[in-house]
Amino acid sequence: MPNHSHPHLDPRKPLVLETVDLPRRPGAMHAVSRQVPAPEDLGLELIGVPVGAELDLQLRMESVSEGVLVSGTVTGPLVGECGRCLRPISATLDVPIQEFYAYEHSTTDETADEDEVGRLQGDLIDLEPALRDAVVLSLAANPVCREDCPGLCPDCGVPLDELPAGHNHEQLDPRWAALTQIKHSEE
Repeated sequence: MPNHSHPHLDPRKPLVLETVDLPRRPGAMHAVSRQVPAPEDLGLELIGVPVGAELDLQLRMESVSEGVLVSGTVTGPLVGECGRCLRPISATLDVPIQEFYAYEHSTTDETADEDEVGRLQGDLIDLEPALRDAVVLSLAANPVCREDCPGLCPDCGVPLDELPAGHNHEQLDPRWAALTQIKHSEE
């Protein structure tokens, strides 16, 4: 039998769900609606949910034969910067979440590795790892302010959509200067 040595969950923490009111018979359901502060590091390098920002959880906990299936949505603010032009990005996160949590001492102990399935600790569920996975996996590694963002001028660093048409930085390589003079003498 696997050793489930997990830290004790605190039922007062916002991302810990209690299942004490959920009957352990398949098909029993309990709706959970709550606003919670976003944990630290909920995002990627260029975009994420600000620490402490309000996340809206609309969840359904459903008893199944071997545990509890938690499903629903997570909604909250996203902030970051465009990976092309570095302008600020502000958007709304709306991500589906679904995770199965096995009852302690269920047959899932023998049929699944410990890290494959979430586990209830007594009547408590730690939703944070599933929430973190759902949010982070939904984010673009290289977010853009808009799909057609042209980025920055590689020479002057100004956003290309703020520059006049035909903007360029003519740089002559001194090794080609003689050819340029020949071209101009033929004109």
